[in-house]
Amino acid sequence: MSDTPPDRLSVNPDSPYYDADLLERGIGIRFKGVEKTNVEEYCISEKWVRVAAGKTLDRKGNPMTIKLQGEVEAYFRDDAEG
Repeated sequence: MSDTPPDRLSVNPDSPYYDADLLERGIGIRFKGVEKTNVEEYCISEKWVRVAAGKTLDRKGNPMTIKLQGEVEAYFRDDAEG
C-alpha cells in the first residue's frame, strides 16, 4: 500500500470513492488544522469535506451532510503493516 492517502475518499459504500481496505487501515482528517472525526467524504485537491449534520438522515437512511470549504489534510492513523 502507498503511504499517501487518496485525493478523495468516502465512507458511503454506494460511492465510487469508497475503499474498504483504506478505511479499515484508518484515515485521519485535519480540516483547517483541526482534527475531525465526523467526516463522511473529503477531497484534498478541491479543498472540501462533507460532515454529518447532527443525527438527521436522508430518505435513503444516510446521514445528511454539509459541505465545508477549507484546507484538508489526510493521513493514515497507523503505519502499513505487511
